[in-house]
Amino acid sequence: MTEKAHHPADISDELLATYETVIGLEVHCQLLTDSKLFAQDRNLFGAEPNTNIGPLTLALPGTLPKINKKAVEYAIRLGLACGCSISRRTIFDRKNYFYPDLPKGYQISQDKKPICENGGVKISVKNTAGQINEKLIRFHHIHLEEDAGKSVHDGSDTATLLDYNRAGTPLVEMVSEPDLRSAEETGAFVTEIRRLVRYLGISDGNMEEGSLRCDVNVSVRKNGESRLGTKVEVKNMNSIRNMMRAIAYETRRQVALLENNIEIQQETRMFDVENGQTYGMRVKETMNDYRYFPDPDLSPIIVSDEWLENIKASMPALPHELREKFTLKYGIPAYDAMVLTDTKEIADYFETVCSKTSSYKAASNWLMGPVKSYLNDHDGDIALFPVSAQSLADLIELSESGVVSNSVASQKIFPVLLAEPERTPTEIATSNNWLQNSNTNELETLVDEVISSMPDKVAAYKKGKKGLLGLFVGEIMKKSNGTADPKLVNQLLAGKL
Repeated sequence: MTEKAHHPADISDELLATYETVIGLEVHCQLLTDSKLFAQDRNLFGAEPNTNIGPLTLALPGTLPKINKKAVEYAIRLGLACGCSISRRTIFDRKNYFYPDLPKGYQISQDKKPICENGGVKISVKNTAGQINEKLIRFHHIHLEEDAGKSVHDGSDTATLLDYNRAGTPLVEMVSEPDLRSAEETGAFVTEIRRLVRYLGISDGNMEEGSLRCDVNVSVRKNGESRLGTKVEVKNMNSIRNMMRAIAYETRRQVALLENNIEIQQETRMFDVENGQTYGMRVKETMNDYRYFPDPDLSPIIVSDEWLENIKASMPALPHELREKFTLKYGIPAYDAMVLTDTKEIADYFETVCSKTSSYKAASNWLMGPVKSYLNDHDGDIALFPVSAQSLADLIELSESGVVSNSVASQKIFPVLLAEPERTPTEIATSNNWLQNSNTNELETLVDEVISSMPDKVAAYKKGKKGLLGLFVGEIMKKSNGTADPKLVNQLLAGKL
């Protein structure tokens, strides 16, 4: 570059490559408890405004909080899944700040002694050579806190409406170390967290509903530098795609500032989805004075050996454990295992199919092929998939044993099975005369008919155009209505040609 680039869009990829992006995340995840963290009010998304509220949510005088034991168990479950150390004695603190959707004027959170410390989540990312590598993204800690209410502006420039339904909803906040180095890594990290909380059954992870949202801290530094740059926080990202867009823009913006010798301000910014740019919301001081102090209305939580062991005993198999199991026990490739563990429901369905057939790779192919194609067209919920694991296993066995051809199984029997799941694959194949024909005499007659009807093609084949074999096979398959055994047809043709 002969002159400095002033706008993020002017930053070339070559210049960008001389900088390293450093990213840390604060991931807020709402917990799927029936009631709120310190009150008996219902914890339910989508209710009419201000219907899931009571005296404690509204901070009326004389009300006292009481901890939701299930929320604590969910936080411990997450910590165990992430390899964290679990605090055996933990306390809640008051985080003081004024905001209209915070009725008490303070938030009950955790400061000095969070429920989980250290640990991390492994992500799989592609390197420049296209190879998939694993990387551990460390956590500083995971703590419990209550959510705030919601301010609704409803298009008005002057009025703010307040919905307190969300106030008091139990949250875990996962604070990562600054281990992420790109938008792609960050997307993989949040995707893995969302998958993890769903496997654990502690959250639905629905980002569009705000169940999972992130504050993203982004800084840049020259390659090789060890000192961290000035970080900028992009608040309330509730979409992985938009979060990645915000990181990409913010990286270019900061590089443009540094290239023009302009100091980066430590500030809080928001992301404009329409134009793909971040914009300043407020300058962030080096230290927020939240005046944390232990909440005098809440006793310390003591996690006993018995309680911790009971939670450990209730832990489900986690995605990385199932990936390892699928590759070792069922012998499928690592890529297949990754796809099949994308959701717990898909993984469970695959395991059930594998318990009813020994054709594990074929089962994997069916789930990643026809089944996935159907789910993509029908909201992706395997729970609503009409074909039972037993029926799919039976269809796989018909195909793998040669009773029906693979094309008949996938293109003819499977669509009927989707429409009439109460029928069996064998019944469908038999009633439609789709059973594969392995009768040598009948097939030999068809082969003779095709060969005699195409003398010019036969001559061309004998002169060296071996690719014509597929044409002969195709004609025979048509004449047999797709029921001819392709292997036997190929053998007969090879002998006669």
